[in-house]
Amino acid sequence: MTQPAAGAAVRAQAARAVHAVRVHGRSLDDALTEAAPPIASRDLPLLRALAYGAVRWHYRLAAFTEQLLARPLQPRDAILGDLIAVGLFQLESLRVPPRAAVHATVAATDLLGRPRARGLVNAVLRRWQREGASLSARLEATPALHHAFPDWLYAALVADWPAEHAALAAASNAAPPMWLRVNTARLQRDSYADRLTAAGLAATPHPEAPAALCLERPVDVEGLPGWADGDVSVQDAAAQLAASLLSPAPGHRVLDACAAPGGKAAHLLETTPGLDELIALDSSPRRLAELERGLSRLSLRPQCIVGDAARPEDWWDGRHFDRILIDAPCSATGVIRRHPDIKLHRRPSDVTRLVALQATILDALWPLLAPGGRLVYATCSMLRRENDEQVAAFLQRTPGAMLVPQSGAISPFGRQIMTGETNMDGFYYACLQHSPMKV
Repeated sequence: MTQPAAGAAVRAQAARAVHAVRVHGRSLDDALTEAAPPIASRDLPLLRALAYGAVRWHYRLAAFTEQLLARPLQPRDAILGDLIAVGLFQLESLRVPPRAAVHATVAATDLLGRPRARGLVNAVLRRWQREGASLSARLEATPALHHAFPDWLYAALVADWPAEHAALAAASNAAPPMWLRVNTARLQRDSYADRLTAAGLAATPHPEAPAALCLERPVDVEGLPGWADGDVSVQDAAAQLAASLLSPAPGHRVLDACAAPGGKAAHLLETTPGLDELIALDSSPRRLAELERGLSRLSLRPQCIVGDAARPEDWWDGRHFDRILIDAPCSATGVIRRHPDIKLHRRPSDVTRLVALQATILDALWPLLAPGGRLVYATCSMLRRENDEQVAAFLQRTPGAMLVPQSGAISPFGRQIMTGETNMDGFYYACLQHSPMKV
């Protein structure tokens, strides 16, 4: 057996990660972390690019593979389909010399324990080089495949956003920016921007999020000035809007339900250090422990409670909250650009289940809000069932709940931020006020 070509190990690792996502239901980040054997640090950016690209464009690449193969792969050889997807992604989208890309991908069959498939993989990739343009042209007639979306999700976007769905799908396939949140309890955004400039890092502010800076290019967090000291955090600008919408004041008691990973809780404590109490609630002990570790870097210590937001009788002490933030479990269809594996994992039945859970959480937490208090309902979803329709149904069945108008709203009951809007993730916010008098 000949020695694998340089770069074969990276292609093999990418195929393993994609296979773990597609067949075993792993998240892409976990799959990349768990893939073995380890890859040299210099190869990690290429590994991530290959794996993310093959997952992001899975439905499109799978359609190509089906047409390029003379007959379907056997189930036991499914990982070869993932390797072929890695190879096709390189040829279609990366600036890798085609000859090197094909050679390294073919050599990866040895590392995957499929040396007899060298000829098959080589033939598929060579055929793509000859026929790729015509195959791509054919997909234009099938928008879901063109945008690499599952049929049901693309149909949902078309139904909810008739005029915007194509742009929304395209934005969901774009590389996400790296947004920072400056700890304004310590320094001003402009001052931190100057430190970034001195470090050779260009950044632009967001017009609505007063602590937000968008880096011109992503960097490792350890390279950010003041990271270890808690001067800055990573958080999308859309998520940073939660603090101003909740609008807490010194002396308020605040509940951050479904709090992990903790970015919104940290932002609330940074912007309003005089809170009477902030309770960070999450049902996962592991995620809550990670939240505490993350906030300790910022020298912030909320009261953390392991509990189910849908069952406050198990953890609530009977004292009402002035502010409640519900960052609800959702389909996450607004953050596909950051987590492309959502397109592979999510099912229509998941949305139905999540809509029911969101309603349960809203109904369970509303009685915990003091008269005159404010509740902010948030999702990172683009689906109306989880957003406007959810809030409309809640208002109809809940005496004393009133809608607080927002600026920039493009939905009747809240604000829907479209994926890519001013470079933000897709997000939804509804602000609800409790009647000052008990009903």
